Amino acid sequence: MRATIRKMGNSQGILIPKPILAQLGLEGEVEMEIKGDALVVRRAPKRARDGWAEASKAIADAGDDVLVMGEFGNADDTESTW
Repeated sequence: MRATIRKMGNSQGILIPKPILAQLGLEGEVEMEIKGDALVVRRAPKRARDGWAEASKAIADAGDDVLVMGEFGNADDTESTW
């Protein structure tokens, strides 16, 4: 497949057809690198804990954020100064 390099503002770019993006699962951010004379575009790895804040908020909003084991202390903690 051939594509035309187009002017996009002060830069230039290539439009990637939607079916190709869907087939590769590309969306949002991507990683690019040059290998020899080729430009390689691949899915960016997910960041650690990506989406955890939203999931935690949804659990709290649903009122499902109770402790699983309840609170418990250690018998030896009575002598400790905190």
